[in-house]
Amino acid sequence: MSRAPAIAATGLVKVYPGGVVANDGVSLRVEPGSIHAVVGENGAGKTTLMNLLYGMEQPTAGEIRIHGEPVAFRSPHDAIARGVGMVHQHFMLFPSLTVAENIVLGREPHRFGRLDRREAAARVADLAERHRLPIDPLARVGDLPVGLQQRVEILKTLYRGAEIIILDEPTAVLTPQESDELLAVMRHLADQGKTILFISHKLAEVLAVSDRITVLRGGRVVGERERAETDMDELATLMVGRLPAPPATFRREPGAPALRVERLWVRGPRGEPAVQGVTFTVRRGEIVGIAGVAGNGQSELIGALTGLVPAAEGRILLDGQDITRLSVRERRAAGMAHIPEDRYRWGSAREASVADTAAMGPHYRPPLSRRGLIDRSAWLRRAAAIVAEYRVRTPGLWARAGALSGGNLQKLVVGRELAGDAHCLIVAEPSRGVDLAAAAFIHDQLLARRERGDAILLVSADLGELMALSDRILVMYEGRIVGEVARDQADERQIGLWMAGADLPAGDPPGDPASAQQGGDAGA
Repeated sequence: MSRAPAIAATGLVKVYPGGVVANDGVSLRVEPGSIHAVVGENGAGKTTLMNLLYGMEQPTAGEIRIHGEPVAFRSPHDAIARGVGMVHQHFMLFPSLTVAENIVLGREPHRFGRLDRREAAARVADLAERHRLPIDPLARVGDLPVGLQQRVEILKTLYRGAEIIILDEPTAVLTPQESDELLAVMRHLADQGKTILFISHKLAEVLAVSDRITVLRGGRVVGERERAETDMDELATLMVGRLPAPPATFRREPGAPALRVERLWVRGPRGEPAVQGVTFTVRRGEIVGIAGVAGNGQSELIGALTGLVPAAEGRILLDGQDITRLSVRERRAAGMAHIPEDRYRWGSAREASVADTAAMGPHYRPPLSRRGLIDRSAWLRRAAAIVAEYRVRTPGLWARAGALSGGNLQKLVVGRELAGDAHCLIVAEPSRGVDLAAAAFIHDQLLARRERGDAILLVSADLGELMALSDRILVMYEGRIVGEVARDQADERQIGLWMAGADLPAGDPPGDPASAQQGGDAGA
């Protein structure tokens, strides 16, 4: 007698207010002890499906069975009680607490009415050893690299007894080495009898680790394949209805320096030096990529370049003009645009409409305003053009931006920043959370802007993206530039080692003030 599936979803429908259908009769069968991937375009219904399975949303129609028993989750608490855990793309950890404190939170061991920290650490150490997820239970989570923070999230689900683990874009912010380690962890957990269900846009990793793959398009299942029965081209075609076109191959010789950063120091949220003496140049007609694991100063660097956080020392020059102390608006007026790494915090206001979001930034000047007054018709025309060009799925131009899926909001923000006439683009994680077709389109737009002579600084945790687009790649580690490599000499393994702080070049790193001459000449 065959075992009941770990998850059996039948005819799931989810309709949001306004008639937006996110899932339309989705059926899914996930076998126990298997790794099952769900792929699809932005707005295909992947995240909604995961939220239904984890109790964050309730279906409009359909049935969910866990190990053969029908369930009606009203909250994640219900799902956890039935052995379903979820690791979100944006981690839900308390940085000031230790690893053990985060993991046992809500289920703490007590002694004499107080948290027994020694017992908590012992339990976590035992759990980590059993599942081959080594970590220091007493380490402060805020001091851990992203890969280890994700390990904490996985251990949290295991501590709560999860037999089914849902992972949302688990390798989005990891180095190549960390991604390989995570895929090995997933395989080990499946071998131990755990069931893994995960979303990913990286088809190579889907094919490397999954046992079965479900493809969603337009809220419906359009294909299911065993890993051995399919390949990347077929999955891509199922996802978008066609095989995405290969990226453009624009090339041009770089021109005069547009953006120059000289011995820049930036402090982090607790006053610590987050960027330490960084020096580099981006020329017109050039894309310079910055690789690094999240938390190594990239966010503070972007903040200082765009005016969101102050520089402690050093200078930022745009076309020879010192913009170090200029406001965000003044930098925009000088020719800078910014695609932020966090589309929710910096790229949009969730309660604002799609039309308003498409106008943010240049909203105060023609053609979006006239004589100091907003021109609503111009805002609508601009929004409609961006929505059409970037295939943003939205209920309407006056719908809340926060109601869009993450990928569709990303496309809206990218379209807005590339719609203007800025010639210096600060671009962070442009394709995070977007599907293959959208990512290819965004990449083509960036390459076209380089071809016309714009200077682009590209910060991405996706090393494949950096290697595909950048003319030069700089690597940041602990706030410094520790390595630089030209496009034709880029080696993924070497860059990954630099990102992890291993095999660093001898001597002072290029961004250190002690080697300012070396760093200052880089790319000049």
